[in-house]
Amino acid sequence: MTPLDEVRVLDLSRILSGPICTMLMGDMGADVVKVEPPPHGDDSRQWGPPFIGGISTYFLSINRNKKSVGLNLKSQAGRDILWSLIDRADVLVENFRPGVLAKLGFSYDEVARRNSRLIYCSISGFGQTGPYRDRPGYDVVAQGESGLMDLTGYPDGPPAKLGTSLADIVAGLYAFHGILLALLARHRTGKGQAIDVSLLDSMVSTLTYQAMIYFATGRSPKRMGTRHPSIVPYESFRTKDGFVNIGVTNEKQWLNFCRALGLPEIASDGRFQTMPARLAHYDELRPIIDKALSARTRAEVMDLLAEGGIAVGPVNTVAEALEDPQLRAREMVAELVHPEYGPLKLLGIPIKLSDTPGRMGSAPPRFGEHNRDVLRQLGFSDSAISEFATAKVIEEAVGCSS
Repeated sequence: MTPLDEVRVLDLSRILSGPICTMLMGDMGADVVKVEPPPHGDDSRQWGPPFIGGISTYFLSINRNKKSVGLNLKSQAGRDILWSLIDRADVLVENFRPGVLAKLGFSYDEVARRNSRLIYCSISGFGQTGPYRDRPGYDVVAQGESGLMDLTGYPDGPPAKLGTSLADIVAGLYAFHGILLALLARHRTGKGQAIDVSLLDSMVSTLTYQAMIYFATGRSPKRMGTRHPSIVPYESFRTKDGFVNIGVTNEKQWLNFCRALGLPEIASDGRFQTMPARLAHYDELRPIIDKALSARTRAEVMDLLAEGGIAVGPVNTVAEALEDPQLRAREMVAELVHPEYGPLKLLGIPIKLSDTPGRMGSAPPRFGEHNRDVLRQLGFSDSAISEFATAKVIEEAVGCSS
């Protein structure tokens, strides 16, 4: 048993924010049908290199545990098929610009009149309301408008985008949470509801204490590199052979930190004895710590500080992280076997449930791979499905027919 067994999800989303939400639902047992437009499906299928078996690694990273249907919604027959999918769905996820689905006849109000139990989750750049509602929005735009990019990087450099598409990912996580909450509410009320998640809202929610700094002082926080505005030391430091991150968050840890590095004189120095003092005298403290750490290797620093109970870790490359024994032990690197292109490594499931764990089921689908299976489940005959294919109502990648 998995937590979302028997929950049927209709995935009309593409790129990242919607697909990561529906992948998480699929990981937890939901039956996810991904509806993709012809001729090539989800835009991200074309994003590369690199590709594996002709499929973009971007697409592969967020589309396991789904069935793909290539459906032409510009045709009346395609829209009729979509209504059949909606009739049996518990959840619909879409990330079109607001109003796009309404123009096709699938607004929340229209869908709810037909299936009142449906949970209709919309993800967009700026949300379904407000003056920016109709603007297109991508991850990089949301990172910039939220203020997050202005906080990222070094004071003497330009703003920097996060190394992953954080706005899309956080929006997808919030959508997942919203859907679970709506399923709980439906259990009590019997009714579905609309969920409205925006990339901009999602990014602004991550500001947390940085937002409070502005609310409290009226001054916008500035870029500080890897520094923390309220804690010292809490940042990256160079060693002989790489970088480490160190966090010292209270006075007991500070004493242990000084002891571990053989710096008893700064532990008793009035300039550094309290957190406010260390913040005030940061420019004097940082060179002392740098000198002590740069004379040691990364492994030596980690061993010394770990013995003192100090939070310390390497600044890994992606390759180092994905080969790390801790992540391997936690099954955060997993492997699926695709029937056409063989073994495929993917990131694992980060939510560990003791009694009803998620599962790595099926590999990411080829475009339209499940057209016939899904349409048969809807009650269409093989001859009707063949007619749909001839009329280009449904489309699929070469080699997907069954």
